[in-house]
Amino acid sequence: MNTAITLAIDASTYVGTVAVWRGETRVAEGEALMRGIDEERLMPAVIATLAEGGAALRDVTRVVCGGGPGSFTSLRIAAAIGKGIVTGTAGRATLHAVPSLALIVGANADRLESGRYLVLLDAMRDERYAQLVRLSEDRRVTAEADVTRLPVGEVASACERYGAQAIGPAEKLEGKPHARGALAVAGAWSSLPVISLNDWEPTYGRLAEAQVKWETAHGRSLPPSTRLLGAES
Repeated sequence: MNTAITLAIDASTYVGTVAVWRGETRVAEGEALMRGIDEERLMPAVIATLAEGGAALRDVTRVVCGGGPGSFTSLRIAAAIGKGIVTGTAGRATLHAVPSLALIVGANADRLESGRYLVLLDAMRDERYAQLVRLSEDRRVTAEADVTRLPVGEVASACERYGAQAIGPAEKLEGKPHARGALAVAGAWSSLPVISLNDWEPTYGRLAEAQVKWETAHGRSLPPSTRLLGAES
């Protein structure tokens, strides 16, 4: 019997989510607010969700992080937690990532029809982060295009062009990213490549507001060593 413990964390929005699997059986899930609070609540939610699943940090053998795009600060917190847990296992656990947009379909796969979906998440400035994915009859999610930014006014025409339904937190077909969708996106845990603790960062989606303001004021790009790549938070 496979007793490997997989911990998935996503914080692409202002609600961080957590899910735990024993083998390929999901045994617990949870969430925590990421904004407008006086204390960091995602790590306590991780510990509580593991405990609900009958596990502890020392038992984790795989950490899967939502790889963005989304909230700059929230994604960085989740990534730091994931890296910290893997580091704390002294090499026993591995780090992996899945696209946060695909998690919207993965988390809601049981109630959705198979087919194409244009997954959308607020990118501010009247834009949406968008990714075209397919949900198979066996409830697996496959990305059919890379993540892009799409003006809100072009969503309907994009759905018609690709024969897809729009889904997202602010769409007629409501859906939010949740870590519980990680296995549906991965297909199988063994198919996820291991990513580097030192080199990996989430895909934030756009330049951080602080960088945009600096470059506008100075008329030049910020030096690479000091860039803040991320969506506004």
